[in-house]
Amino acid sequence: MAVVAPLLALLWGLPGLCRWLAQPYYPLSALLAAAFLIVRKVPPLCRGLPSQREDGNPCDFDWREVEILMFLSAIVMMKNRRSITVEQHIGNIFMFSKVANAILFFRLDIRMGLLYLTLCIVFLMTCKPPLYMGPEYIKYFSDKTIDEELERDKRVTWIVEFFANWSSECQSFAPIFADLSLKYNCSGLQFGKVDVGRYTDVSTRYKVSTSPLTKQLPTLILFQGGTEIMRRPQIDKKGRAVSWTFSEENVIREFNLNELYQKAKKQSKPREEGPEEPSTVPAAAPQEETKKEK
Repeated sequence: MAVVAPLLALLWGLPGLCRWLAQPYYPLSALLAAAFLIVRKVPPLCRGLPSQREDGNPCDFDWREVEILMFLSAIVMMKNRRSITVEQHIGNIFMFSKVANAILFFRLDIRMGLLYLTLCIVFLMTCKPPLYMGPEYIKYFSDKTIDEELERDKRVTWIVEFFANWSSECQSFAPIFADLSLKYNCSGLQFGKVDVGRYTDVSTRYKVSTSPLTKQLPTLILFQGGTEIMRRPQIDKKGRAVSWTFSEENVIREFNLNELYQKAKKQSKPREEGPEEPSTVPAAAPQEETKKEK
């Protein structure tokens, strides 16, 4: 049983693993993350490396390198305690492994450190993480359409995500937000997204920072009657974002999605069935609900 369970888990995750390997971002990230291990352990490459080991073996870690690698493992474990998705776990491993690799290479030879740092910069500039392309009931806004859509029908409640494609936190949250839209979307409760990395004036209007060090990406805002009711993460009196975990359970609880969905369904029934205002109901809404319920 101890052998069968990991084997079944591997077979179950094999399609997802193949999808990752098909994207150049993940194999190249894994190669950069394991670069020092390869250089230090592969005999043709490690023969000429300096070593502080007592036996002088250049193809094995010295005591300082072991300390750095152990510290790396501790940091990754601490960061992964707050990770929600598999992509976040893998992203943390890749990021901190690259940092440790840079330190180890600079410790060996400054030229090797500069070469590795150059490779990492070129990789970041040319190879982006793959974006989520799965099913969703989400409307994407531009700088001109977001205000118009929020004001168009004030009976509709909107949950809007303010995101940036370069943010790893936004990329990790994308499948979670898409899954929520599939579960809770109806004519009275709808989901939207706007790229504040592209539309900077939207980030200014809605006070969402797009700084590389910001903790406000992603930001979820609940709009009712065209007015902001609440947002996560919250902003304290000093203008700093309060730490908040973007998990599906937290979003459902904090935004009362179950209650909002039930109220929206009750409010949408008279509009769908009543003959007085047939033009106020979007034509696609009943079809979307039928698809979801099926």
